[in-house]
Amino acid sequence: MKIAAICLTILAGTVTGTLSATGAEVDIVVYGATPAGIGAAIVAAREGASVVLLEGGRWIGGVVAGGLSKTDVGKENTIGGFAREFFGRAAAMKLETPMWYAEPGVNLATFETMLEEAGVKVITGESLLSVSKKGARLTGLTTKGGMTFTGKMFVDASYEGDLLAAAKVSYRVGRESSAQYGESLAGYHPMPIRARTVEVMESDCPGIGGTGPSYIHGTPTSLPALDAMGQPIFGVTVAPDLQPGDADGLTQAYNFRICVTQRPEIMIPFPKPEVYAAEKYELLLRLIEAFPGIRFGRLFHLGEASHGKYDLNAQGLFSTDYPGGNTDYPDGDAETRARIWQDHQDYTQGMLWFLGHDERVPQTLRDQVNTWGLCQDEFADNQHWPYALYVREGRRMIGEYVMVQKDLQNDIFKEDSVGMGSFVIDCHIVQRIVAEDGTVRDEGSFPDAPALPYQISYRSLTPKREQCENLLVPVCLSASHVAYCSIRMEPVYMTMGHACGIAAVMAIRRDSSVQEIVVADLKHRLLEQNAVLDLPELANMPRSAKLPGWIMDDQDAERIGNWTGSTYGNPVDGSSRHDENTEKGKKSVIYRFAIPSGGDYEVRVSYASAPNRATNVPVTVQSADGPKTMLVNQKRVPPIEGLFLSLGVFPFSAGGEAVITVSNEGTDGIVGADSVQLLKKE
Repeated sequence: MKIAAICLTILAGTVTGTLSATGAEVDIVVYGATPAGIGAAIVAAREGASVVLLEGGRWIGGVVAGGLSKTDVGKENTIGGFAREFFGRAAAMKLETPMWYAEPGVNLATFETMLEEAGVKVITGESLLSVSKKGARLTGLTTKGGMTFTGKMFVDASYEGDLLAAAKVSYRVGRESSAQYGESLAGYHPMPIRARTVEVMESDCPGIGGTGPSYIHGTPTSLPALDAMGQPIFGVTVAPDLQPGDADGLTQAYNFRICVTQRPEIMIPFPKPEVYAAEKYELLLRLIEAFPGIRFGRLFHLGEASHGKYDLNAQGLFSTDYPGGNTDYPDGDAETRARIWQDHQDYTQGMLWFLGHDERVPQTLRDQVNTWGLCQDEFADNQHWPYALYVREGRRMIGEYVMVQKDLQNDIFKEDSVGMGSFVIDCHIVQRIVAEDGTVRDEGSFPDAPALPYQISYRSLTPKREQCENLLVPVCLSASHVAYCSIRMEPVYMTMGHACGIAAVMAIRRDSSVQEIVVADLKHRLLEQNAVLDLPELANMPRSAKLPGWIMDDQDAERIGNWTGSTYGNPVDGSSRHDENTEKGKKSVIYRFAIPSGGDYEVRVSYASAPNRATNVPVTVQSADGPKTMLVNQKRVPPIEGLFLSLGVFPFSAGGEAVITVSNEGTDGIVGADSVQLLKKE
């Protein structure tokens, strides 16, 4: 039997499952052959369910097989189960392959092998047209090719969330306001210039042997944003009429993760796109003019993967990111998405061509660029260009539980944990805007925002019960924009896919909704399959929720200037801040407490001591007696359990406010800021 664009394997011993040219009747239908979808399908099949895995595009494996060769993992000890199995097997497939960093072609071959072993039916080239639903239960879906698939359980593992949207499940596209979930990082977020020296900008990233910083986040210098007619140049927009923290409908930038090499036997020169316009790169040219000695390994991040291949990724003001180019993608139809996809490809290829051939680019930089190229042994059926557009953020479900900023930084423990995340809150810029002075600013990123190893709630994978009882969502899961910026890593998606696969089988066996399964049983089964649901070291972490009195962590304090997140030492709630030993007198952290009842309170501050810390950190306490400033020596270990230093006892009025300010004014080293504790004296 011949079915167009279809790859089939037959699962022996399945409970149910029939396949024909017009569709299939199975236990579980997984939509989206992303790594999460592949994981869900494989583990469900291993549990004895019949599974069909549908993919609307030509290829399976998402960005892991479609371009990504240096996977962002966060803390490796948070990754277990299917995700660790896959990455371990991919690394073992080819000698001298580091864990996590197999070549895209190797990743694809590993996925194919594991799917075949599990007996999963895989169908490509069949995108979603419609769904059928009875009450709050999905009964089937129909593809644009006219195939119909019925099942007892469904998993939407697509990057876009097309199945959940078709099922009328609530979702969000874009950024919430800071007020909606109490998130300091939420909403419209203009960035200040983060000035960088010529020496830094003329250094390569460490991935190719450079000595400069790994990444350069933010605009490194003032660059004019307008053309001769006073209009914004390509890629820059007029600043919207929004205040910091306001909501909007925009998402972080997409790009292609490009597998590149300098190996002459496999290197193919970067191609010139059919649609090329040099004027698109005026901002890039202005950056080069500001730093004439800038290197290719600073314009982009080059992460070493394996066997002489590198992952070309976004970095700094100008990068492979295409801010604003994806605006209509999440809710767009097939034609809209295809247009955006092609626009990203033309833009990226054009940029590499511009750097290698435009005579306005210094010859030394052109020469550097032209030592790099695409890999002849990757993506051979796509002109060696990556299969996958990196859709960093599409729709986000509004489910039974919404993961938000505090769930990554403060409230990290979940009774219904089915996996863990740990990556920093990594939001690529949303847009480039014209500042009041006519220069360019990045908007939407919050570099250096830390996240602890955190547990992910099973309820974030389930829709609200009244909306759908038999759908699980491991990729476009229930999270705010801020939280999603950390969760959105492929090993986390795969971990959630693992949980969804097991949960779907459990719901079938119990004849229940996905919301009603016994989560304790799910956790038990996941642990049997080497999933990681907790870390022992988190038990010893000082947590504001368990400390006496009133605690305000640096995450919830007001910050003036750029303070870099740090996990050094043993800070409260796992992270603190420091001033980078820069811009003395321009940075402060302000802790504001509403005083419920008047009286005397002991005020304590926490910080991570170190030899490079300042000896004279000004800390000002504003009490009923007025302001009092004390100098704290942060080289010394805090005397109270190695965590807190008492500043003394101060009177505060009922209904008033206690304000404690940590400043870097006149300091002689790095200034740290962690938590402030208030203890009422009886």
